[in-house]
Amino acid sequence: MVHLVYCDNVSKELSKILTGNKTMIIRGATGRKIPHSRVFKDEMLYFMEKGTKKISAKAIVTNVLNYVKLSDEEITNIIERNNDKLVLTDKQKERWHKKCLCLVEFGNVEAIEPLDFDHQSNMDDWLILEKIEDVVDGTSIKFNYEKSKF
Repeated sequence: MVHLVYCDNVSKELSKILTGNKTMIIRGATGRKIPHSRVFKDEMLYFMEKGTKKISAKAIVTNVLNYVKLSDEEITNIIERNNDKLVLTDKQKERWHKKCLCLVEFGNVEAIEPLDFDHQSNMDDWLILEKIEDVVDGTSIKFNYEKSKF
C-alpha cells in the first residue's frame, strides 16, 4: 500500500520534511483512526502541503509506533520523547494530545515532480491507496474507504 499524507501548511511541515529536520509524522484521535495500525515498515509515503493540490515528495516508512488508551501523562511523554523527530509546535502538541496515537518514522525523503491531486469530497488527511495514481488528475478513481477499514 501507499499513503498520501497532508502536511500542515501553517507550521511548514513539508519544508521541515524536505530539509531532513522532521523525520516522523503523528496522527491521533480519541479512538483508533486511520492510519493507526494500517501503516507498515517499507511502505511508501507521499506528501502534499494542505491547500496546494500538489503531491510533491515521497519517503519510505522505517518505523511505526501505535498506542491506545493512553493517559495524559503517557501522551505528553511519548510526544516529548519523539519531538526531536516530530518537530511539533506547542499548538501541534496540543492538537495531537489524544488517547490513541500513531507515530510514523520515515527516511529516504525525496522531492518529486509535483503530481496534480484530484481531491474528492470524502477524503481525510491521510489516505491509504493501492497506488498514488489513484488520486492523481487523469488517472484517479472514485475514492472509497475499502482500504482504510479496520
